[in-house]
Amino acid sequence: MRVHHLNTGTMCPHGQRFVNGAGSPFRRARLICHSLLLELPDGLALVDGGLGTGDLADPARLGRSWVWQAKPRLDPAEPALAQVRALGFDPRDVRHLILTHLDLDHAGCVPDFPWATVHVHARELAAAHARPTARERWRYVAAQLPDPARCHTYADGGDTWRGLDGVRALGDLHPDVLLVPLPGHTAGHCGVAVRSDHGWLFHAGDSFFFHGQIAPTPHAPLALRYFQRRADTDRPARRANQDRVRALALAHPDVRVFSGHDPVAFDAAVAAAAAR
Repeated sequence: MRVHHLNTGTMCPHGQRFVNGAGSPFRRARLICHSLLLELPDGLALVDGGLGTGDLADPARLGRSWVWQAKPRLDPAEPALAQVRALGFDPRDVRHLILTHLDLDHAGCVPDFPWATVHVHARELAAAHARPTARERWRYVAAQLPDPARCHTYADGGDTWRGLDGVRALGDLHPDVLLVPLPGHTAGHCGVAVRSDHGWLFHAGDSFFFHGQIAPTPHAPLALRYFQRRADTDRPARRANQDRVRALALAHPDVRVFSGHDPVAFDAAVAAAAAR
């Protein structure tokens, strides 16, 4: 299938050196929201959705603390709805939203495509709607959350893909789209594997934040290491799954592995697509 790499939300926090790993500590960093638009035979599917049009219209609903720290650009050209139109597609053809998790910088697309089925892990949907702690109330925005009636939920188990457990996210009709449970960052966090027309892609969500974390000698900037610890819900599981993703990347160089916010991996994927 043909796959489009989209940046559905740019964030510009302070401390470029401590976030991006290079540059000035006094300049703003650049983080992105890496989404995929899949061209399926019977329509379109969106993998993660960054910030939505409602978030741009009312950024206060994202939380004052998050807006102050993340410094989102709030560019009206970035939401998935605008980019689907810019690519010449009818937004009504987006029939599936496949979400690594429901954090506010991944689920903004949900209200923009109210007709689409939302595919998410059952634990993630339960945690997002329960919002039992201050952490969950901070990370899950009520206005973004899907009605459970429009959701297709998944449990652990199913197929095995490149040594990781997974499940076919769109059933047997599209066997080359798999949801891969990677809990730790959130209760039901997942990766998404996609066989594109130029090989396998693995969107690892927020199981890691920086491309150096899946290098032979793993490393990451200070601010990202801090945020990774601050945001996780199960640290041992998050660390174990980050190790599994790194092992996947090292053992299978034919798979393009990337996380949800790394601009280096996003720029490389866009450049590779443009060169074809």
